Amino acid sequence: MSETLINLDFALFKLFNTPWPGGDQIMWAVSGLWWWTPLYLLLLWELWKASDRALDRSLIRVFFLALCITGTDVISARIIKPGVQRFRPSHSIELRDDIHLVTPPGANKPYRGGRFGFVSSHAANYTGIALYFGLLLGGGTWLWVLLGWAVVIGYSRMYLGVHFPLDIAGGMVLGAFIGYITWRLQNKLASSPINTQ
Repeated sequence: MSETLINLDFALFKLFNTPWPGGDQIMWAVSGLWWWTPLYLLLLWELWKASDRALDRSLIRVFFLALCITGTDVISARIIKPGVQRFRPSHSIELRDDIHLVTPPGANKPYRGGRFGFVSSHAANYTGIALYFGLLLGGGTWLWVLLGWAVVIGYSRMYLGVHFPLDIAGGMVLGAFIGYITWRLQNKLASSPINTQ
C-alpha cells in the first residue's frame, strides 16, 4: 500500500477510535451478535412473507442466506486475513500507546481480537446480509437501511480499536459481492424476483 493511503487510514482510524460518553458500552453491544436478535427475527419474518409463506421458497432463501454468511466468513477469516497478514490496530506496534481499547463486561483486560484484521469479517458478514436481504425485499428503503446498519457495525469495530477503515472497506466490498451473487442464485431457484408492489 502507498504511504499516503496508509497515513490516511491511520488518521481516519484515530478519528473513529475517539471515545465518547457511553460509547464503550454502546459500541460493544452494537458489535455483538445477540443484541441484533430482534432484527434477525424481523428479517426472517419478512423473508417468509416475501416468499408468499411458501415453505419451499423460504427454505431456499434461508439456505442461500446461510451460504452468504458462510462464504463471507470463510473467505475473510480463513483466506484473506492469513494471506494478507495485516495487523489489527490493537496489535500494531505503531499504535499500541495511542489507541482506545474497550474492556468487555466481566473481563479483566481489553478486547483486542485476533492478530490480523484485513479484511473485517464483521463488515463482510453484515454487508453480505444487508445486500442479500435488501435486494430480496425489493431494494429501496430496506436496502439503504440495512446498508446503514452494516456501516454502523463497521464503525463499532473501529471504535473498539480492532479494525482500520481499510479493513472495514475491504470487508464491505467482499460482503457486497457475495451478498449480490447469493441473491442472484436464490432468484434462479426460488422463481422470479420478489414483487413488492
